[in-house]
Amino acid sequence: MQVAGCRLQVAGCRWAALCLYRVIDSGDHRGLPFAIVDKRAATSRLFTAEGAFVGAPPALPGQTPGDAIAVGVGERTQKQSLRPEGLTTPAGRLASEPGHHGCGEAIVWIDHGSALAIHRLRPGASKQQRAERVASTDAQRRRASAGCVVVPEAFYDAVVAPRLLRTRGRVYAMPEYGTAPFRQLTVLEAASALSEQLTSRGLGWT
Repeated sequence: MQVAGCRLQVAGCRWAALCLYRVIDSGDHRGLPFAIVDKRAATSRLFTAEGAFVGAPPALPGQTPGDAIAVGVGERTQKQSLRPEGLTTPAGRLASEPGHHGCGEAIVWIDHGSALAIHRLRPGASKQQRAERVASTDAQRRRASAGCVVVPEAFYDAVVAPRLLRTRGRVYAMPEYGTAPFRQLTVLEAASALSEQLTSRGLGWT
């Protein structure tokens, strides 16, 4: 797909492609690097500030389906007392910023108050199991995080860190049910408005 001279690539997901087109066409990302998180496909697609596709690794989104942040999830995360309904990755347009976990690890905050971030696969008792899950071709099996978006270490270090750890960015988390607001941008709005634009401009899918 060509938009303003940029080669845009989103493999395998029409919804993510529609969101990408909307972001670039409207300049919604405000010249910042951005990611599109597709929770149902359990992938995270990263783009430069110019809209160039960088990579789309498998990811571990929240294990509980849902599009809203549970009340009090940030506090319960700190106390390690999360409930099943709190293990969700919220949908919407999220402002990312570089930061650090309480233990000093460099992470990309997507909702600091709710303790939600993009981070690498961490060492620990569950690392082997999570590594097996992130390598799985089954998107449902990759639903394994407590709400954060977890990506492979190599991709985080080589691709995420040089971009989202150096500046603020945008993260567009796709709704699972097609109705959660993108704070002025929803998947349904993108689908109806952008399908017309794609048709009128003669743009195809890649």
